[in-house]
Amino acid sequence: MTHRALFLHHVAQTSPAPLAIEIERAEGCRMWEPSGKEYLDLIGGISVCNTGHCHPEVVQAVKDQVDKYMHLMVYGELVQAPQVEYAKALAATLPAKLQSVYFTNSGTEATEGAMKLAKRYTGRTEILAFKDSYHGSTQGALSVMGDEYWRNAYRPLLPGVWHETYNIYASVERITSQTAMVIAETVQAEKGVLKPDIEWMKALRKRCTEMGALLVLDEIQAGFGRTGSLWAFEQYGIVPDILLLGKALGGGMPLGAFISSPEIMQGLTDHPVLGHITTFGGHPVSCAAGLASFRVITNGSLIKDVNRKSSIFLEKLKHPRIRSVRAAGLLIAVEFSSFEENKKIIDSCIERGVFTDWFLFAPHCLRIAPPLVITDDDIHHAIEIILDVISV
Repeated sequence: MTHRALFLHHVAQTSPAPLAIEIERAEGCRMWEPSGKEYLDLIGGISVCNTGHCHPEVVQAVKDQVDKYMHLMVYGELVQAPQVEYAKALAATLPAKLQSVYFTNSGTEATEGAMKLAKRYTGRTEILAFKDSYHGSTQGALSVMGDEYWRNAYRPLLPGVWHETYNIYASVERITSQTAMVIAETVQAEKGVLKPDIEWMKALRKRCTEMGALLVLDEIQAGFGRTGSLWAFEQYGIVPDILLLGKALGGGMPLGAFISSPEIMQGLTDHPVLGHITTFGGHPVSCAAGLASFRVITNGSLIKDVNRKSSIFLEKLKHPRIRSVRAAGLLIAVEFSSFEENKKIIDSCIERGVFTDWFLFAPHCLRIAPPLVITDDDIHHAIEIILDVISV
């Protein structure tokens, strides 16, 4: 049997018609099938590979760590240099109140940890989330996901979760003295790149402070330079009580994190002891890879070039069939009239060697979120293919 046949037979499927494209290797912004067919990758593993596939510094960091040790005991009594050094590097770029890092396996687990932490610290149980938001797919994260289509099949979910409309002031007033936490994306990615107003984000921060609720900002997709600054919340002039990270955090390896102040994070240490534990979260190989990738992002010009590269897409992606193009740095949504039209365009792009997809809550929008290392030539090539496909 071929790998494709084995994939369909033995690997659990999440859609009735997976693409089932076999990728043999990947490097930079490109992926290759065993046949040699090449794809320009415009989604980077859904905003994971910000420094590109198999960046040599990341690969070397993984090899070096594997030679020392792999799994020991991640959360326990052992000090592990990759985890400590990465936590220190992250904290050095964050405000003074975000200095305690809890590493997880993924972004959705970061959401779960933040929910527990907020309840523990505040002694409250009510959570306010937003419609058309995505924070992960486990039961707790699914409870705060902002779309009933995805939630409905798995009820009952967590009680005490309220979903309000993103970026309107009436939603801010819904925060009360009973609210443990408010969870919001700094950019609603799966809505098709919806950026909130700066003043609304400031009002959200102010109301949380007044009511004693913790503000949890989800930068799982928007972090690590994706939107033109290292952290998207910097663009709003606010600081969250808990920051959620994932995707690009591991440089291509599985890794997530929730970050807060030592005072708040202390809530997980007693009553009960081991208030939140994980076997593999903060795995040393993942942390080594993530730290190497983080250094590439912060030490070079990648972030400075994000908005310039984004502007090329915004200027050149013009066609009567394109309804709008929305961007937050190199997180871009190209809007068409329907999912059916968009899916045909996506399929044709893939056929022509440009790999892209759609958004969960905006299926009529084509996703562009390439590795930040994408070159101008690659951008122009991608635009040429997209426009050719639309014109057919």
